[in-house]
Amino acid sequence: MRTMSTMLSLIATVLVLVGLVLVLVGGIAFLIAAFREGVLWGLACLFVPFATLAFLVIHWQKAKDSFFLQLYGLAAMLGAVLLDSTNLPWPLG
Repeated sequence: MRTMSTMLSLIATVLVLVGLVLVLVGGIAFLIAAFREGVLWGLACLFVPFATLAFLVIHWQKAKDSFFLQLYGLAAMLGAVLLDSTNLPWPLG
């Protein structure tokens, strides 16, 4: 049984890393879309709270791909947490 736990931990680690890469690439793509729309949009998405949400709603067609890429990354990381939940510090494991 020890090898199964080790295997699940390895898969969970890979899922977390893949999720982090997807979130990072999606965030960079989102910023590129914002800067393509205008320099002020790009700067606002970097420095103003909730500007990214406003950009997403107003420019849905331009921002939806990077938004979904970030969601896929978050889903991969959530899957990793659920897969390796035996090592959680609270009573879910």
